[in-house]
Amino acid sequence: MIYCGIDWAERSHDVALVDDSGQLLAKRHITDDTAGYRILLGLLAEYGDTEDNPIPVAIETSRGLLVAVLRTGKRKVFAINPMAAARYRDRHSVSRKKSDPGDALVLANILRTDMHAHRPLPGDSDLARAIAVLARAQQDAIWNRQQLSNQLRSLLREYYPAALDAFATWANGLCRPEARELLKAAPTPTRAARLTRTQIAAALKRAGRKRGIEAEAERLREVLRADWAHQPALVEDALGKQMLALLVQLDAACTAADDLAEAVEEAFPQHPDADVLLSFPGLGIQLGARVLAEIGDDRNRFADARGLKAYAGSSPITRASGKKSSITRRWVKNDRLNHAGYLWAFSALRASPGAMAHYRHRRDAHGDWHASAQRHLFNRMLGQLYHCLQNGELFDEETGFPTDVAAAA
Repeated sequence: MIYCGIDWAERSHDVALVDDSGQLLAKRHITDDTAGYRILLGLLAEYGDTEDNPIPVAIETSRGLLVAVLRTGKRKVFAINPMAAARYRDRHSVSRKKSDPGDALVLANILRTDMHAHRPLPGDSDLARAIAVLARAQQDAIWNRQQLSNQLRSLLREYYPAALDAFATWANGLCRPEARELLKAAPTPTRAARLTRTQIAAALKRAGRKRGIEAEAERLREVLRADWAHQPALVEDALGKQMLALLVQLDAACTAADDLAEAVEEAFPQHPDADVLLSFPGLGIQLGARVLAEIGDDRNRFADARGLKAYAGSSPITRASGKKSSITRRWVKNDRLNHAGYLWAFSALRASPGAMAHYRHRRDAHGDWHASAQRHLFNRMLGQLYHCLQNGELFDEETGFPTDVAAAA
């Protein structure tokens, strides 16, 4: 058996091949381009790499073109955590010396001695991986949009509280097109106070508003013309220019989030698992795509539902030593899946009577806090999702949350 380790870098990579006894068979320094990939595949073929019996590879990343090249066919690629690789390196050297060829050898030996303790990258379909790219990018765009919105809100509090008061009744506040259009038209409170009803209505129309324009324009005009404190004129103008610069970034973030959401809505329904995911209460296209992005469609990725729950961080862990024992939540988990699970459980409370009953039972009978009860609900629905995906079944309310016959009577 031959094992390959690759120390990944930005422009070049170091490769090491070892046999069952740990003997170094070959080492090579390759570039991060097509020529380097050909050299790597040629080196693997030279030592017995075939389509039916490929040489397993350990590398410290799960992304990039090199990983994409290695994942073709049936090859197992193991993404080793860099911290775990550093601990393995310390097992063989007390001097703490480090080199890139040495790290490649360490990675190869990790597979030789402990391949059973590491999991290869899942064999997800290309469509599932594409949905993962879009869903994660859309989630990042939303987080970025919220961060910029918070920065803009903080800036407006310094010199322009009238704007915050005017947009307070709108859902999504500063992220709405109407709010951004009005801030462009009047970047300072002095200019906002001079806006006419017609100008405000025109800004609302440019933002795409269709109904209640006249009434809303009148309300905004009254708020913007009320008596507010002002910064000195020069300072106010400078803050207005700073706000416009930040508004450009917020515009771009809002556009990116909307465009990526449309891309997810187009790609996700094409996946065979979409019907199963959308049958669950609380899961829509965007949230369902995020869940699929993190669990993938490789049915062999998790040995059972417990593995999926541990991966999501929904199941608790027990820490016991001597006479001390405690049960706590998981801190090492897939943060994206855990965040999606929080939103999923929160949405399911209104969409499913059984989910709400389960949540109330955890709060009243077990004394759980809100977050704990919601995490318990997510844990239960995640097990149901695992079963439905494995068996190709849609979610059924009565099966997922069976009604107590005695209580119903």
